[in-house]
Amino acid sequence: MRPPENPTAGPTTVPTSVPPAALRVGYVTKMYPRFSETFVVNEVRGLERRGVEIAIFSLRAPVDTRFHASLAAVRAPVRYVPRTTRPSDVWRALAAAHARFGDALSGPVLDELLAADPEDATQALEVALAADAAGITHLHAHFGSVATTVARLAAVVLGVGFTFTAHAKDIFHEDVDAADLRRKLADARAVVTVSDHNLAHLRTTFGPAADGVRRVYNGLDLVEHARSRDPRTPGRIAAVGRLVEKKGFGDLLDAVALLVRDGRDVHLDLVGTGPEDETLRALAARLGLDTQVTFHGPLSQDRVRDVVARATVLAAPCVLGADGNRDGLPTVLLEAMAAGTPVVSTPVTGIPEAVRDGETGLLVPERDVPALAAALGRVLADPALAGRLADGARALAEAEFDVERTSAALLDLLRSAADPSGAVPRGSTTGAPTSATSEGRAA
Repeated sequence: MRPPENPTAGPTTVPTSVPPAALRVGYVTKMYPRFSETFVVNEVRGLERRGVEIAIFSLRAPVDTRFHASLAAVRAPVRYVPRTTRPSDVWRALAAAHARFGDALSGPVLDELLAADPEDATQALEVALAADAAGITHLHAHFGSVATTVARLAAVVLGVGFTFTAHAKDIFHEDVDAADLRRKLADARAVVTVSDHNLAHLRTTFGPAADGVRRVYNGLDLVEHARSRDPRTPGRIAAVGRLVEKKGFGDLLDAVALLVRDGRDVHLDLVGTGPEDETLRALAARLGLDTQVTFHGPLSQDRVRDVVARATVLAAPCVLGADGNRDGLPTVLLEAMAAGTPVVSTPVTGIPEAVRDGETGLLVPERDVPALAAALGRVLADPALAGRLADGARALAEAEFDVERTSAALLDLLRSAADPSGAVPRGSTTGAPTSATSEGRAA
């Protein structure tokens, strides 16, 4: 097996005049914490270990009833930004901002606010006031939709720079406003995206407006996600994710049914919840899989880790949704690779950057149920293949997806973007695209 490679990696440091102690970053998210967005928690923890002071601004209150234990390690305070469209609240926020920022809140800045959605403008003013009080020197948002809308407006009011991370739904969904995203790409000091596939798409679609986009992978704490030494349960398949079309879990149930009809003793542990829950349960019943599939619902990180660590193989048969929605590079794939659980997936978006067919996992065409069943069957029946794939996957996780590496790259970008003497050079990359392959407010 060839060693993991990184032919597109850029320099590990970027010269900057902003000392680490001076970097105070306001993270703007639509919702924090969010059960499915462990990558945000990993990223914040990685930056905090490097001395960055972070304050989190959540535009919505969390709706999840379960929280991951890793949240306890985050030091950043969280402010839940009030939501309102009542004229009295809008004018109150505008008056408070004017009292604080004076004439800076006039002319083009005021025009920007008046042209925005009233709720977005009011939340931007609230973020600007709170960020100013906290001494924030830079704003960073996750997802290029409403969080970046608010971060951009707040940055205009504050007179600081902003950056954002573009993931998948905020790039590919049919509801994405291309003109709005183009403006955000052009106005940001720099933009992060989570795969070379995304980087190539943004460059191809938006041209010079996307010159400031960098690829920085989502990282894992490889101490917490150590390679598992637990015994694997023979015939056990794990799948984890929201129960939505883009995860391809319907195809997975069909593939399990094929394996069962071929006389294979298999069991699927399906972890997650979502709008397709009842549909998938009904499909499993129609396929006669009542005893071969366990629907676990949502589980904590520790419980998910245990399910994945004990499985013989993890299946992630991702597909392109009818509405354009798709996964970027699912965190659960990286977690399985780190744990030493072989993976079977599809070549959707950035997945082939982690799952290298025959080396760190197996890839099958999306929506190809017989191919999916065959690949799962190969891994289940061949311990030598499973071990070789697991070894390659762990090596790649250590080389490319260690949060210590990814947070260092992100910190370099944030320092440069926060430097008032100049933004990140347009056109530079942390990772250049290897090929040119090819949400609105809801993200």
